[in-house]
Amino acid sequence: MTVPEAGMRGASDEDHLRKACEEGRVFFTQDDDFLRLAAAGVDHAGIVFATQAYTIGTIISGLMLIHEVLEADEMIGHVEYLIRI
Repeated sequence: MTVPEAGMRGASDEDHLRKACEEGRVFFTQDDDFLRLAAAGVDHAGIVFATQAYTIGTIISGLMLIHEVLEADEMIGHVEYLIRI
């Protein structure tokens, strides 16, 4: 689900994480503000972070791998970083 699909345009970062958490959704972002929120202890159902340098294909492959190896409950409060191999 995208931000516009969720009706969350203009919402605060905290509201984005809250909505995703309420719906049990892992949050994908390229905005490091979300890493600061996670480090500050803001509750979340999981965050996947990638820098702007990644192609969409690399991002999709990384997200698919995370989906295959981690259960939803393992992502709660966890930040996963996409890296190039």
